[in-house]
Amino acid sequence: MSTASYTARRAVGVKRPASVVLTVLATLLGVLGLGALTPAQAAPAHASPASAGAAAGTGLHISDGRLVEGNGNDFIMRGVNHAHTWYPGETQSLADIKATGANTVRVVLSDGYRWSKNGPDDVASVIAQCKANRLICVLEVHDTTGYGEDSAAGTLDHAADYWIGLKDVLDGQEDYIIINIGNEPWGNTDPAGWTAPTTAAIKKLRAAGFAHTIMVDAPNWGQDWQNVMRDNAQAVYDADTTGNLLFSIHMYSVYNTAQKVTDYLNTFVDAGLPLVIGEFGGPADQYGDPDEDTMMSEAQRLGLGWIAWSWSGNTDPILDLTIGFDPARLSTWGERIFHGADGIAQTSREATVFGGPAEEDTEAPTAPGTPAASAVTATSATLTWAASSDNVAVTGYDVVRVNGTAETVVASSATTSVTVTGLTADTAYSFAVYARDAAGNRSARSAAVGVTTDEAPTTPAGSCTVGYKVVGQWPGGFQGEITIRNTGSAAIDGWTLGFDFADGQTITNMWGGTPTQSGGSVSVAPASYTATIAPNGTVTVGFTGSQNGSNTVPAAFTLSGAACAAA
Repeated sequence: MSTASYTARRAVGVKRPASVVLTVLATLLGVLGLGALTPAQAAPAHASPASAGAAAGTGLHISDGRLVEGNGNDFIMRGVNHAHTWYPGETQSLADIKATGANTVRVVLSDGYRWSKNGPDDVASVIAQCKANRLICVLEVHDTTGYGEDSAAGTLDHAADYWIGLKDVLDGQEDYIIINIGNEPWGNTDPAGWTAPTTAAIKKLRAAGFAHTIMVDAPNWGQDWQNVMRDNAQAVYDADTTGNLLFSIHMYSVYNTAQKVTDYLNTFVDAGLPLVIGEFGGPADQYGDPDEDTMMSEAQRLGLGWIAWSWSGNTDPILDLTIGFDPARLSTWGERIFHGADGIAQTSREATVFGGPAEEDTEAPTAPGTPAASAVTATSATLTWAASSDNVAVTGYDVVRVNGTAETVVASSATTSVTVTGLTADTAYSFAVYARDAAGNRSARSAAVGVTTDEAPTTPAGSCTVGYKVVGQWPGGFQGEITIRNTGSAAIDGWTLGFDFADGQTITNMWGGTPTQSGGSVSVAPASYTATIAPNGTVTVGFTGSQNGSNTVPAAFTLSGAACAAA
């Protein structure tokens, strides 16, 4: 696949031929369910745990089945994948990722087998930028994706040679980087073939003198739904003479129930084997609906790391955390990862190698100043406040809506300003702010500010058109796109789109707007970046939905209560 055609919807079969997809999906219907083990598998996959603290720690290393820093502190990844090799000009992304509160970035590289090779100077620059932005850097070769099933994929041995060619760049960076040998290095064809080349690549890197923590991805396009990595993990771990080996599972639509997620993660934890969720998705697609809530909550409970896919640039934007690499334009998926329950804002802690606080820091930041509101519209408001201070450093702020004694987090920011979106027109709100530091200490709450949103603007009939199209459709689901055009002479500032589904369709995920649905009636409020429509300008809202065989296009649309012509 070329960069332009690459799609990161990492579900079962998404990066393989259609004929294989059908076979795989049929098989999955019969065999999925990681908790349904054979009697021989009912106990933990391996009788003996991974060797506790098998290697002396130089930099990031494994101890007692956990990833720790050189000083012995646990390091729990809370990060983002970034497609550097396809977007080498998006160098600002690392700083933007750090500003979300992330402590890790997994960087897509190419060994030259399939895409343009990232050479030593480029990789050295990436590492320097990660360090400058106080991010732990997981470097991965993407050319191996789907080997054995995708004829264009490269081998793990080729990837190992690439890393050896970069040894001068990587040596001395053990505190800051992890080497992920190859992305999803085996497809669904004979996944048992994963074990031998994975072991050989590990041994090759160790023989070349690498002391870094090495990460290995699972077969089955990273999802290990046939449990090859799980069942062979102890043998592969034991083949690493340093003990500094980290297993990576990619969780997409295979993991569509809490039971499947918890069974897989707990098998590794019970066996004392180190594991991270190296990629995962949440939005539903034609292959299923991943249970990202359980992935994130269970990882938090078990102290396991995760790295969400992906910052931006997917051909299909369903898994873009940001729109157009713009950190001010978070998608629904991005809001979930950065500001949702067990997300980055709540759970990320910076690596102590960057001089951050150790676990014994118990001093909370001072309370932020009372927020001031500006740029209030019918659906959004910008809040600004005076900074907090801390004995080490303030790492971010959480904005809460206050309703009596109840509080709801509505936004998070690494700076002293944020725009709260998705508000209801002509409604009174009360907002306050908390500060937090790298150790997770939270300040006292600031005083609250009252904000009343503007009345919804009226859009004269005939000054808008709406185009609706089904972009793709599959059994049980579809993807739609809605384009709103302002045909009037004045800008539209804030709007509400209304329409009705006739066949019981349900919106499951949306970008560019926030949907509210009651039965077949749908109301869409704009995102901050789609709220204003210039004269003769357009905005586009995309979504995925469920359907049960019939998928009639809505017959009519309104914008802020006024009828719009069909485009």
